[in-house]
Amino acid sequence: MTPQKHLNLLVQSVVIWALFWVAGLPSYYQQYSAPALGVACTILSVLISLAAIRILQRSRPENRRARALWCSVYYTVTFAVLDSLYCGVYLGHGAGYLTQYWYLSVFYITPWLTFLPTEALLRRAP
Repeated sequence: MTPQKHLNLLVQSVVIWALFWVAGLPSYYQQYSAPALGVACTILSVLISLAAIRILQRSRPENRRARALWCSVYYTVTFAVLDSLYCGVYLGHGAGYLTQYWYLSVFYITPWLTFLPTEALLRRAP
């Protein structure tokens, strides 16, 4: 990927994080019940899966693996760093935020479980 495409993915991931942060105000989703957060996470996971299919299908087959990898990196590392700064440092929760804000933590793993397998399935498709 070109440096410009890396920058685009970084900016896109920061903007998406900021939109989720604003949507979670005033307490970064702590105001909702665990079951409601579970349902929201499930719906969001399905939407991410659909987005992964769309993003990867639009890529040239020879670029899909790299695109899947970089999407996984930018949509996990960026979110984890920004959440760590906000929840861990600014709000003062330290590493404990990973369990207190479990509904954020699951999305540090799910892109890896979505984009890379989706790419593998698309590679095998006729």
